[in-house]
Amino acid sequence: MLVVEQHDVSSGTTAASTRLIHGGLRYLEHGELGLVRESLREREALLDIAPHLVEPLRLYLPIYRGARRPRWQIRVGMALYDLLSLGKSLPNHEMLGRDELARRLPGLAADGLVGGASYFDAQVAFPERLVVENLLDAAAHGAAVTTYTQAVRIVVDDGRAAGVEWRRADGTAGRTAARCVINAAGPWLDRVAASVSGAPSPAKLVDGTKGSHLVVAPFPGAPTSGVYAEAARDGRPFFVLPWNGLYLIGTTDVRFGADPGEAAIDADELGYLASETERLFPGCGGIAERVLYTQAGVRALPHSPHAAPGAITRRHAIHAHRGAHGVYSIVGGKLTTHRSLAAQVMGRLARDGFMPADGEAERVRRAGRLPGAIAGRERGALEAELAGSFGERHAARLIRTYGRIAERLLRDAGLRPELAAPAAPGSALLRVELVYALESEWAASLIDLLQRRVMLGLDADFGLGAADAASRALVELGVWDAARAADELAAYRRHAETHRAAAARDAETVKGRWARS
Repeated sequence: MLVVEQHDVSSGTTAASTRLIHGGLRYLEHGELGLVRESLREREALLDIAPHLVEPLRLYLPIYRGARRPRWQIRVGMALYDLLSLGKSLPNHEMLGRDELARRLPGLAADGLVGGASYFDAQVAFPERLVVENLLDAAAHGAAVTTYTQAVRIVVDDGRAAGVEWRRADGTAGRTAARCVINAAGPWLDRVAASVSGAPSPAKLVDGTKGSHLVVAPFPGAPTSGVYAEAARDGRPFFVLPWNGLYLIGTTDVRFGADPGEAAIDADELGYLASETERLFPGCGGIAERVLYTQAGVRALPHSPHAAPGAITRRHAIHAHRGAHGVYSIVGGKLTTHRSLAAQVMGRLARDGFMPADGEAERVRRAGRLPGAIAGRERGALEAELAGSFGERHAARLIRTYGRIAERLLRDAGLRPELAAPAAPGSALLRVELVYALESEWAASLIDLLQRRVMLGLDADFGLGAADAASRALVELGVWDAARAADELAAYRRHAETHRAAAARDAETVKGRWARS
């Protein structure tokens, strides 16, 4: 199997997600009970196979007088949510009165509050690492992974898939033979589908909707658990989530037809998220001016030109291309249900004769833990061993980021003692992480390293401090020369500026609107 990724892995929609592994409580409104049940089952599986990355998260859902979803409807929805997840490891919901909810969330706006609910879903702080570990597992089972490689054309001969023509970012090109090709390009899916040769182009398969988030520092009255609330402007649910020592606020749902790689938050989205957060938590006034950085990505939803973005189904579908036997496009899909989708694809390939029909899909569903999976006493023992070599501060971060993979870092640092040191004095980043990611996890740039491997690019400064330390360390280790390091650092600073400048620019626009209103 060959995996062809046009940029870096998880650099698109995944990196801009709300970072939840959830059952889809709001899908109940649209009667999508099957999707909710599937999502809840997969949430439970991910808590088991990736406990170092996927952790339970308590969420509170406040109810205000005059809300679109009254208290009785929330109660029924919560009861059904529990019913659909019978046998789960997480606690059932609680309905809370006004006073109890105010006690648990003292920063919550009290005016009009009538009560609320408490329930559990799960959070994956770093979905980027979840993707990397899935690829590590695939590679361990024989898959080849190539990044910064664009699928230029899906080749079809005599009505059957014959392979893929590809071109790398450095200009080299080639063709890989294949009996079947899976187009899982997300919001770029239609572009790849149109490249199928020798077969009629399919009708439009996906519609893009943009989801944007704010990242802010802790603010007065900030909740210690997640909050899932109804926006006053349009009744759309949004989240205020403790995340990575910061707060993640989102998301929006706006139709987006441009290049998904150019998606960025706009002033209206920033104002929407900021004003709704301030309405919910009055102590965070002026939060738009204190946004650290923003994230935006494009969901690849089934083509539904006349539906409101929030009403488009989040179900996935496997589209078999007419006149191109063995070519399939994956429409839609959620981070939570990626395993289930993979099993369904394998089942379809078995039915179409591309692999033995011997329970391969079921084996996908029952696949073992991811490479970094570790919990309980084993996790504690490994963290203690890491602390002995790197210190407690580094150990806590390493176990949270890599899980059992940190054993590899220990071994590598033992063989090469110069790698055991921080990238710079006082840095949270270790040299061994950089070398490991470049050698074993397909990282190719400083952006890859900080944003999607060591995960320090998502700190309050967007990793600018770590970027300087990493680039200098790689020169000292002889991995990069000074010119390469300078180019990488400049590229990283430009990347950070796009996320930080958008926040500052749009905050000024929002501030101006408020001043005129």
